[in-house]
Amino acid sequence: MKFLSDFLSLLLFFAVYIVGESKPELAQSLAGSLLGGIVRGGAIPPDLAPLLLAIAVAIIASAVQIAVLLVLKKRIGVMQWVVFGMLLVFGGASIYFHSDTFIKWKVTVLYWLFGTVLLVSNTLFAKNLIRVLMEPNGMELPDRAWQRLNLSWIGFFFLLGAVNLYIAFHFSRTTWVTFKSFGLTGATIAFAVVQGLLISRYLDRVDADAAPAAAPLSPEFSPEFAPELGAMRAVEPEVQDVSRRV
Repeated sequence: MKFLSDFLSLLLFFAVYIVGESKPELAQSLAGSLLGGIVRGGAIPPDLAPLLLAIAVAIIASAVQIAVLLVLKKRIGVMQWVVFGMLLVFGGASIYFHSDTFIKWKVTVLYWLFGTVLLVSNTLFAKNLIRVLMEPNGMELPDRAWQRLNLSWIGFFFLLGAVNLYIAFHFSRTTWVTFKSFGLTGATIAFAVVQGLLISRYLDRVDADAAPAAAPLSPEFSPEFAPELGAMRAVEPEVQDVSRRV
């Protein structure tokens, strides 16, 4: 249930767009009646109607999710506020100016923002945010490994932002929407899995050093796959936050 809630706005965005593309007349009619009063000039180009409807639905879904969390007095993370704010700004600009340029850039700006925060924090303030996020979950790595892990995520975020721009402006709009909805999430999870496997060798060493004094592992965390699970459990919260909200 939580999984569906986390990905709700993304799934609705994709579904509304695909349905709108398959029924352009209906999409044009709905976009004109629902968004005509807030777009510049009052007219929506027929080819943009599905995308603008999808953006509007994503904004509403995200707003409802945040409202529900506020009512239930649940914690709303900083990242969720940032992503929602960017969706409002870039998505709202796309609707008002009836242009897909803004929403396409939103994804890249968000990923480059992630990369910049990691880079600036590490370079200017000597604070490795990847380490700050993962170490409290029980991850023990040497300083060199933490630095490599941080640099890997910085490079990944900047690369993915560039890839998004290339696909957004060199392929069809439908291809970009599909990539945004599923490609970005898949790439982020795949990268996290690879990182988890790479750092598992360090966890092997830590487990071996701590074995004489360590408590027995639970059946769920058996020795055969303890390193991989440890790595993936540590990165899981960050991976979900990044992938589900972009």
